Amino acid sequence: MEKENLFGECISEVIGTAILLFFGTSVVANIVVVNANLDWWGLSLIWGLGVTMAIYITGGVSGAHINPAVTVGLASVGDFPWKKVFPFIISQITGAFLGAGATYFIYSDQFVEKTTANMTVFHTIAMENITNPKAMMIELILTALLVMGVMAMTEPLNTSSPKGLGAAISVGLLVAGIGAAAGKLTGFAINPARDFGPKLFTALAGWGAAPFTAHNFYFWVPIVGPLIGGVLGAVVYKKFIRAYLPEVLQKGKTKEDMMTGDILDDQESATIAAEKRKSEAVARN
Repeated sequence: MEKENLFGECISEVIGTAILLFFGTSVVANIVVVNANLDWWGLSLIWGLGVTMAIYITGGVSGAHINPAVTVGLASVGDFPWKKVFPFIISQITGAFLGAGATYFIYSDQFVEKTTANMTVFHTIAMENITNPKAMMIELILTALLVMGVMAMTEPLNTSSPKGLGAAISVGLLVAGIGAAAGKLTGFAINPARDFGPKLFTALAGWGAAPFTAHNFYFWVPIVGPLIGGVLGAVVYKKFIRAYLPEVLQKGKTKEDMMTGDILDDQESATIAAEKRKSEAVARN
């Protein structure tokens, strides 16, 4: 059963990340190669909408991480099992590759030449006057903010967090806000799969080595920065925010249903513990 669940979760991550990349790269293509009349805030909103749609469609299966920085960040603080991290990341990169491929398919007639300028329809690069180390720090900070926001908005003990499907809209708006605030500096990858998957695609689609060599081998920046930022954001949230939520302070220890993540009261916890002991006794007999 566990293998079947993991397989379904991985398929969900592939589809969710593909949806994100299709929305995001398609709006960039619409602006760059078709000259659509859309400003930066509009572009950021469409990226955010892609996140929201991915969560709505796939969140019920895998949680819609759709981002290795989220997956690694949650695992680093014990909120996600490490054994699932590698399968999730491979699934996210695969989904990003497919999402970029779908965008290229519908816009392929518009790519008359394959240039350094139009390859950034699919992946990010920093402004010319920003060094790679500085760009990495920008990505680190933006991703830390993203992961803190995601954890806060999906925290069952946070009374101010949006409930139900409202979290999907809120996370999408957070991504849009990050893009509007500082996205032009580095293209706001804030997601290693979102950048690396499309780089693999463009390398195979005719751009050659340029996706990896451009801007002084920039390719590592949207990988390293977001991964470190994701861990930092998760640690900051868990140690300095979650630890001081009123219910955590009252109970001293958060009790969760390990299947659903729902917070349990003492009676529910005792019932589940009794059922577990009963099952173990039956198994021994």
